Amino acid sequence: MERILGIDPGSRITGYGVIDSIQGKIGFVACGVVKTSPDSPFPVRLNQIFDGINEVIQVHEPTVAAVEDLFLATNPRSALKLGQARGAAVVAVMQNGLLVYDYSPKFIKQAVVGYGQAGKAQVQHMVRVLLGLSGSPSNDAADALAVAICHANQFIL
Repeated sequence: MERILGIDPGSRITGYGVIDSIQGKIGFVACGVVKTSPDSPFPVRLNQIFDGINEVIQVHEPTVAAVEDLFLATNPRSALKLGQARGAAVVAVMQNGLLVYDYSPKFIKQAVVGYGQAGKAQVQHMVRVLLGLSGSPSNDAADALAVAICHANQFIL
């Protein structure tokens, strides 16, 4: 069994999703978001992301992590902030001794929905179906679960 932590980094909201993968079958464990304080200085928000992901790891004990890689943003300032938020999450994972795998947004959508240009609603729907959830997780949590599902799909042989 592999317990996979999927992370959808964001400077305001970082989504996380935890699934179990056992011989090609996946099961839901947990999902949610780490929200930062919008009025806090950016370094404080980065620390909140680090602490939040660290807490998720301590509670759910994943064996591996998968993180959504950066996409090209039209606003360089936003891209820098997103990169730093991603870095805070990756450092939290690494500090806990887990391997980290990176997947592009297009690759994740292709793996989960079958179409690399899928919209958020399509990703949310497929995550709900694939994990047998009764309700839809938030966009950020669904994206994080999609990252975890994408990683699980890479090792089904």
